[in-house]
Amino acid sequence: MMPGIDGFEVLKEIRKISDVPVIMLTAKKEEIDRIKGFEQGADDYVLKPFSPRELMGRIKVLLKRVYHESETMVYRYKDLSLHIGSMKLYKNQEEITITSAEYGLLCAFFKNQGQVLSREQLIGLAYGQNYDGYDRNVDSYIKRIRQKIETDPKAPEILITKYGAGYMFGGK
Repeated sequence: MMPGIDGFEVLKEIRKISDVPVIMLTAKKEEIDRIKGFEQGADDYVLKPFSPRELMGRIKVLLKRVYHESETMVYRYKDLSLHIGSMKLYKNQEEITITSAEYGLLCAFFKNQGQVLSREQLIGLAYGQNYDGYDRNVDSYIKRIRQKIETDPKAPEILITKYGAGYMFGGK
């Protein structure tokens, strides 16, 4: 029902070049359509209308299965380690207390090391599209994170501001 090409054809083309996880969101409710989707390589098949919360749950389960993101997963950068299951941050094996807001940003930064991320991108990655705070709150969270992870927070070397563009974790 997409213009020019249908979802099954798109899925065929994706499968020719990638094993990326695919969840089909469709109005096609017949069992034969669902079976066709799975036969062509869809990982899940969600019927419209759907609950955004349910979709997010399905995405999280799929990502955990495919990319092995588990409770024991640890992201590392130099002497920092972020433990996903326990939501703990360590510097030189010493625990640093962080808030859930700081944890969300740190996850986004660890997963996107060396990339410049705007406030809007950080909000989407860390808190989702339903974030109802001010975008400038990100600046406050970053200031607090710098105080916790940087040797000299006024001259950051890990969490860097790229003026006019955003923030970068790691890299130069």
